Amino acid sequence: MQDAIITGRTAAVTGAGSGLGRDIALGLAAKGYRVFGTAITSEEITELQQASGGAVTLTSCDITDEPAVKRWAHAVSAQTDGGLNLLISNAGILTPGPIETLPLDAIKREFEVNVFGALSVMNAFLPALRKARGRIVQVSTWTAHLPLPFNGPSGASKAAMEVFATVYREELKRFGIEVVVAVAGNMKTGGPAKTAAALARTAERMTPEEQELYGQAFNAFAARLNGMQSSGLASIDAAKRVIELAEQNPPQRSGSVGEDADEILRAVRKRSDDEQDALRLQIVGPE
Repeated sequence: MQDAIITGRTAAVTGAGSGLGRDIALGLAAKGYRVFGTAITSEEITELQQASGGAVTLTSCDITDEPAVKRWAHAVSAQTDGGLNLLISNAGILTPGPIETLPLDAIKREFEVNVFGALSVMNAFLPALRKARGRIVQVSTWTAHLPLPFNGPSGASKAAMEVFATVYREELKRFGIEVVVAVAGNMKTGGPAKTAAALARTAERMTPEEQELYGQAFNAFAARLNGMQSSGLASIDAAKRVIELAEQNPPQRSGSVGEDADEILRAVRKRSDDEQDALRLQIVGPE
């Protein structure tokens, strides 16, 4: 990956060990970036370093651990002369289920990762982004705009991050830092398998009373969601679109990743509340 040395562009990607984040990291490396990222396992770290020819450097870092995030950002800055051209906030988790049945600690954990962890990473890299007049890309989801039943914590946490991204955009533009939201649709990434596992865990955890209240509707939702993700945009194509948004000049405030996300965003902007309810029913099916 000699281009990484020639161009001198640098990027950091959270959740880069698998799925969309992995493909974003490899796509950036192929375009000449020196890429730094977070991963969960040592196997992910070794595999991606080999796959990228050393152009991607992964670190095991829990983004909910603020001191660990600061250490990671400091280590990256030490290897980039203190600057960073691009930060892609991609890491996230999914906690599906009827809100009544979800432990509050599980919902809090989703916000710890999807919101507070993302904020921690952004703040830690702001000095480097200011120096390079860089750009932040926040990966979001269409369910932040069209909330679905049984998907409350995911949609709510991503919606919260879109609000923070809007505020960051206004606060940081004086420093030459752009902030872009990439609204993802359904994707064939590591996500579908993780989603299916999370849905199965939720169903198994329900008490008999909860199963009576929600079981049939939740199982129908799970089957529909698994089907949508499995037929979604290929991970490598989604990564290309995220990178396109990251490099676009002038930048968009937000952009869709996939035709389904684009269609849903356009529909939400144009439709009344009743029409949006009908659209949800069309997506998840009748209870």
